[in-house]
Amino acid sequence: MDHTALSLIELGAVFFALGLLGKLAGRIGMSPIPLYLLGGLAFGQGGLIPLGDIGGFTHLASEIGVVLLLLLLGLEYSAAELITGLKRSWLAGVLDIVLNAAPGAAVALLLGWGPVGAIVMAGVTYISSSGIVAKVLGDLGRLGNRETPVVLSILVFEDLAMALYLPILTALLAGITFLGGLKAVAISLAVITVVLVIALRFGRYVSAIVDSDDREVFLLRVLGAALLVAGLASAMQVSAAVGAFLLGIAISGSTAENAAHLLEPLRDLFAAVFFVVFGLNTNPASIPPVLGWAVALAVITTATKVATGWFAARRQGIGRLGRARAGAALVARGEFSIVIAGLALTAGAVTGELAALATAYVLLMAILGPTAARIVEPVARALQRKSTRAETATVP
Repeated sequence: MDHTALSLIELGAVFFALGLLGKLAGRIGMSPIPLYLLGGLAFGQGGLIPLGDIGGFTHLASEIGVVLLLLLLGLEYSAAELITGLKRSWLAGVLDIVLNAAPGAAVALLLGWGPVGAIVMAGVTYISSSGIVAKVLGDLGRLGNRETPVVLSILVFEDLAMALYLPILTALLAGITFLGGLKAVAISLAVITVVLVIALRFGRYVSAIVDSDDREVFLLRVLGAALLVAGLASAMQVSAAVGAFLLGIAISGSTAENAAHLLEPLRDLFAAVFFVVFGLNTNPASIPPVLGWAVALAVITTATKVATGWFAARRQGIGRLGRARAGAALVARGEFSIVIAGLALTAGAVTGELAALATAYVLLMAILGPTAARIVEPVARALQRKSTRAETATVP
């Protein structure tokens, strides 16, 4: 069969299968990310039916998926909201880093993956999935709850931490010297500062450059600007993902809302390809040896995320039930954990075992997170009633 025809058939089969998996995920009320990863595992190296040579397209598509994920995340926030969130949640954010990055780093060191592997796994276990958290809060009707701003402020802090973490990680993966690493961090800080200042004072001008009443022109401008900025950021060793995130922050007002609405279908498509490609590059046979570590990390980091949310909500004077809901909402890991592991895997700086551990961990957490958010309220209420009955029984 002709190579082009075969590639079209394989791509068509991949996209159609992703559609089926996405619908299945919606039916059972979970994030589609675990199913996309499983699909990649099934059709990748060592899978059931290995795909042919469509690597050129899928690699570029997965890179675009990362750019769009971070761009739309940036579109959700204004510079003022980021600064307010940082002021409100900085202490809880620091606690979040300590509690949730340490387990991943410790496991990497125990497995002999060295400092780079430790930094990669620290990021994998640290960052919550903004996409999954936002969807779960919306599905459960908790967007108006008192603890929700606390949850969102923690997510904002994590996103800002990622804007610093990703350039450092990129420099380490590229094998840059210590001095070069310091230079990358300095450039990253300078770029972030400049973008925040531009967004605060001149955001309307940035929005005007990409805005248009014509949907086609608007789409081309926003997507073109995102890819251009991402490419320039990557050339400066800042990270393409961070470049897209900062562009999203600089676009504000109705332009940001319209851009998010227009780009969501593209983001979903290319992000799905990204998760599949990550699964394609992970050998299923490498998962069983690290499954025990993945389960241990899932248990530990579920507890540490709950502790983070509990602490942050308590500082805002929220009651116990709200604290429990805030903690459970933060449990899910997803797209950004895979982005971090994917960067390391692409650079060839880590072993396939790390990719396998990240895959298994995200599979567990993307399922456990929404489940914890759903059951925490009835469980907490049941425990509260049990405690009340016990106290009543002890009264003479």
